[in-house]
Amino acid sequence: MSRLLRGTLILTAATFFSKFIGMLYIIPFNALVGTKGLALYGYAYNPYTVLLSIATMGVPLAVSKFVSKYNTLGDYETGRRLLKSGLWIMSATGFVAFLILYFMAPGLASNILGKHDGVGNSVEDITFVIRMVSTALIFVPSMSLIRGYFQGFQSMGPTAVSQVIEQIVRILFILIASYIVIKVMHGDLTTAVGLATFAATVGAVGGLLVLIWYWNRRRPYLKKLYEESTVESTVSLPAIYKEIVSYAIPFVAVGLAIPLYKNIDQFTVVNTLQNAGYTLKKAEAVFAMVTQTSHQLVMIPVSLATAFALTLIPVITKSYTEGDRENLNKQITQAFQITLFLTVPAAIGLSALAYPAYGTLFTLGDIKLGGQILEWYSLSGIWFAMFTVTAAVMQGLNRQKFALFSMLVGILFKLSLNIPLVLLWKGVGSVIATNIGYTVSILINLYVIKKYGEFSYKWVIRRSILILAFGLVMAAAVVYLVKAPIEQSFDGVYTKARGVIVLAAGIISGGLVYFFLAYRSGLIGLILGQRFKFLKRKNQKAT
Repeated sequence: MSRLLRGTLILTAATFFSKFIGMLYIIPFNALVGTKGLALYGYAYNPYTVLLSIATMGVPLAVSKFVSKYNTLGDYETGRRLLKSGLWIMSATGFVAFLILYFMAPGLASNILGKHDGVGNSVEDITFVIRMVSTALIFVPSMSLIRGYFQGFQSMGPTAVSQVIEQIVRILFILIASYIVIKVMHGDLTTAVGLATFAATVGAVGGLLVLIWYWNRRRPYLKKLYEESTVESTVSLPAIYKEIVSYAIPFVAVGLAIPLYKNIDQFTVVNTLQNAGYTLKKAEAVFAMVTQTSHQLVMIPVSLATAFALTLIPVITKSYTEGDRENLNKQITQAFQITLFLTVPAAIGLSALAYPAYGTLFTLGDIKLGGQILEWYSLSGIWFAMFTVTAAVMQGLNRQKFALFSMLVGILFKLSLNIPLVLLWKGVGSVIATNIGYTVSILINLYVIKKYGEFSYKWVIRRSILILAFGLVMAAAVVYLVKAPIEQSFDGVYTKARGVIVLAAGIISGGLVYFFLAYRSGLIGLILGQRFKFLKRKNQKAT
């Protein structure tokens, strides 16, 4: 296994692990702060993630590409100059972003709520939590630059370890601080959520300290490389940053997509629902269910699927660069198949088990509304995964700019449809608007891949039909043979323990049905057989 591929796999595993634990914490956090607290947390985090994406501007990937290019030419000094000047620039960018978010907080807060009936969160509450999370912007951009610099040397370990440590520190701080404020000190909800958002700063400091440790450890090795540089650095700083920006802007598309969709919900859902007759408390609960609880559950299978598929991107780039169209088609097909093979059954299965899943993992009192939203939102996972993978394939084909274009077109659809669809179908309307926006973006991406990759979708379509059929059979088996009989045995009245029984039985039986169908048909061997040889069956081919 090459060093690059091994490093990519390590980084992918670390990214998945950090995202996975970053999603699971929402369950105990919800138990501590409830849907009102989750809504308040979302109000702070959504604008923060947008400003963070803009402040970092795809820096890790862009810097790694830049440093790798000049290292290959034997010019280690140019990358070093980028690091030294870039740390100043990213520190300044981060501080400016912090000031913008800090001082915009009151205006953002007043635009989120609309009418206030004295029951839900107040403008002062939202202002406080936004200002608490804004401090993280001081540290994260510099951390992103250092990660990208290490990756430019094909050294993924520092980034992987710092990501995991950052996430662990953040989550521990969220849960411990919230528990102490609410359960030990009997403090107010706003203080607990404010500290939970400040955890982003604590985690960033932890991740940055890890990178500094790696830097001190590798300084002698890096110094030796600088001294052995075979090419004199002649690239001016303006030329360096022009090249970095050209690399970075396309990467922003994937990072900005979900935060922008969430921010559209943030500034329209609560207001629109209040105009439709909802109380502020109920409107905030719907917002929290759409952007926090349901979203975090859906992103677990999405992260797994994209983690598998994205490991193929370096080889897609290689095949495209070498003009090897046959291998290129196989690799793109494989990326799509892996994504669909893992996300389609997960999305359909979660939709079938939405009510027991929501009631068991979150609050039983919210099971009716939360289950309905999760039932619809589960299917969004397929769209999230496909947008991520199609954008990544376009990166492999050196057509990254189209990803930014497709994202913006999708955002326009979401923006124009969100309010009317929320008026029609409440929280479900927001989910439908999101899916329409992503569908438009994905269709554009698929067209670009077909045109510039000269790609045929024949096998992807045929196997997608098979995957969908197996997923529907699995869902029918779970709903009618497992879920319904168990629910009837306790007259449909849920407790946490009963929900766990339904959920566990549904997941196990559904997984077995899907695996059996995929294995007997030979589909699983075709899709994952290259990675897991034991899954291949002799002389069988899926059609």
